[in-house]
Amino acid sequence: MTPTIADLIRVFGRIGLLSFGGPAAQISLMHQELVEKRPWLDEQTYLRALSLCMLLPGPEAMQLATFAGWRLRGVSGGLIAGGLFVLPGALVISVLVGLYAAFGTLPLVQAGFLGIKATVIVIVLQALHKLSRKALSDTEHRIIAGLGFLAIFALNLPFPLIILAAAVWGYARYKNTGAQVSSSPPVSATHPVRTCVIWLSLWLTPLFLLGLAGQKLLSDLGWFFARLAVVTFGGAYAVLAYMTQTVVDKYQWINTDQMIDALGLAETTPGPLILVTQFVAMLTGQIEGGVSLAIAAGAVALWATFAPCFLWIFLAAPYLEHLAARPRLSAALHGITAAVVGVILNLSVWFGLNVLFGDISQKQLGIASVPWPDPASLNPSAVVLTMLAGVLIFKLKFGMGLTLAVMAAAGIGFHFL
Repeated sequence: MTPTIADLIRVFGRIGLLSFGGPAAQISLMHQELVEKRPWLDEQTYLRALSLCMLLPGPEAMQLATFAGWRLRGVSGGLIAGGLFVLPGALVISVLVGLYAAFGTLPLVQAGFLGIKATVIVIVLQALHKLSRKALSDTEHRIIAGLGFLAIFALNLPFPLIILAAAVWGYARYKNTGAQVSSSPPVSATHPVRTCVIWLSLWLTPLFLLGLAGQKLLSDLGWFFARLAVVTFGGAYAVLAYMTQTVVDKYQWINTDQMIDALGLAETTPGPLILVTQFVAMLTGQIEGGVSLAIAAGAVALWATFAPCFLWIFLAAPYLEHLAARPRLSAALHGITAAVVGVILNLSVWFGLNVLFGDISQKQLGIASVPWPDPASLNPSAVVLTMLAGVLIFKLKFGMGLTLAVMAAAGIGFHFL
């Protein structure tokens, strides 16, 4: 069944507006809308498409929406579906940046943020728990996860290097069990070179033009988020530590507290969590040049982050069945996913330390340099709020939206105690 453009806009608009709760909830919502309620995709195609999107860099849920649109209505359908998945969240982020810039430093607002930050600690731990159960199926992958954690936490190695090493290891260590591997079906007529040239040009030309026009901040933002888009395996949580290293330590666009607030607010919006890039870019622009630069910076971040998602899907989608028959690619992905568990563990530790303690320094341990909290700077309110968030999410099974609202109110309540 081929839906009309109007039907496509209506359904994917609904998905975009309701896509709270991270990739697992978003993938479940799309399955309900596209497989169960409507005969638009069959179960096997949906699952294979999900596997393909997990092999690609970028937000897998957004790319799955793009694939579904492409499968139903070609390139125009892919643009509609992927665009509508991102647009509602992008609009909400724009409003939140304005409110944050105007009121974010008020004590009462900061108290509410403390409740949100405490919740995000638990949300990241929940994501770590779910991913580790799937990814760490044997001792070898547990070792990869441990090495990934040490590489970024203690040695401060670049995230792309960790991902590359894990992919190479997984690819090289693939063991052929002798099971019959299905032969890959022939690829339908496609034009990969033309697709690649068109979308690479569309993606990167504006970034080159920003540099030539002397817009250094916008150019730096664009090229950084373009690089980030290439290494975003394993979801937004995996690259947040790398992102923080760059925007806080290297470029010093924003500070650590603002980065934590950005993640907390991004959790409250529909759409992919990687929209945190838009928040960071807009806040940077607001600090450097006011509202007009903030809007331009947000547009650059959105383009640099999401334009390549269309490139990956339009280039790879015609080869879906072909790629599904390549077990070494799955082995490489498994290696990447194991390393990502270690990277997300690093994010959990970094985020928890910065929320729970007011004073963090770096301590040298041989060749390693690790964050070291001052015990006297422990914030008891943050500890209690984190425990409360854990009870709401793990014990009472509250949804993310309700938990964030309750915790923001709890943070404000603590302010008056």
